Amino acid sequence: MPYRVFMLLQLISVAGALMVLAAYGLNQSGVWRELHSGYLTLNIVGSLLLGIVAIADGRAGFILLEFAWAALGILGVIRAFRARQHHP
Repeated sequence: MPYRVFMLLQLISVAGALMVLAAYGLNQSGVWRELHSGYLTLNIVGSLLLGIVAIADGRAGFILLEFAWAALGILGVIRAFRARQHHP
């Protein structure tokens, strides 16, 4: 793998990890609830970025983990959308 590609993947993975960790930290500290749009966005985007890196590295377990995490985040978006429809 060319060095520039390697470094780009490293940068993407660190950005994705920071997004997921920030979302978790803000949730655990009570700043955001699990249906907060920021929480969901950081989780989905962060896990998608990590999933892309997992594909590039050919890591099946991490591919499963990250795309499942993103899918669960999308389900959270659906839950949040439905909750807002019932409580405008």
